[in-house]
Amino acid sequence: MSFFSRKKRSSSSHAPSAPSLPESYDQRGQTYSTSHQSNYSQQQQQPYYGQGNGGVSSYGYSGFPPGTSPDIIRSFEMVDRDRSGFIDENELQQAISSGYQRFNIRTVRLLMFLFKYPNDSLRCGPKEFAALWSCLGQWRGIFERYDKDRSGKIDLFELRDALYSLGFAIPSSVLQVLISKYDDGSGRRVELNFDSFVECGMMLKGLTEKFKEKDRRHTGTTAFNYDEFMSTIIPFLVSYD
Repeated sequence: MSFFSRKKRSSSSHAPSAPSLPESYDQRGQTYSTSHQSNYSQQQQQPYYGQGNGGVSSYGYSGFPPGTSPDIIRSFEMVDRDRSGFIDENELQQAISSGYQRFNIRTVRLLMFLFKYPNDSLRCGPKEFAALWSCLGQWRGIFERYDKDRSGKIDLFELRDALYSLGFAIPSSVLQVLISKYDDGSGRRVELNFDSFVECGMMLKGLTEKFKEKDRRHTGTTAFNYDEFMSTIIPFLVSYD
């Protein structure tokens, strides 16, 4: 079994796929045929939730996908004070923190990297914002499903189960590395809030997508030369600077 995946079960019991990254993240990801899905996790298009007004806001933004919830459009308008039709990382942080909870700027930068406007790596537009907001809603549902004690946090085992449900059979050694990132040195059990859960999940999702590009036969193994490895990993690291 691959470190990044588990075998696909029968159609009656297989786990749901992880929320998709935006199309602008990597067009090459579309080369994976739906008739020949990999072992990582089945990819499926996630519809935008809510019934909107055709994607046009009161300020004339026309870049929102049809059917975008008016609440999403309103959240974008509230932080886009210069009416440019684009928002930066600070405006994004304000928007999603008001809609969910306070998000660390580190997580916001990772989301900005994954959902950035194709022609501007420092901003996202209406289409990217709608995709990001919808994706966060899906991740929130997953988080609440595995936060069994309703504490607002998940521990190592709940994180493991949540990732497994998404199709990621992460080795215990990798899980330990992931969760140690959030160890405050107090000696208490490490737990992740929703912000940290999103950071972990989206980083795993993004890196797995990059791995899949190289593993064209879906064997769970591939080879990277040094330049390829660095160009794959560095963008995820520098997004935190």
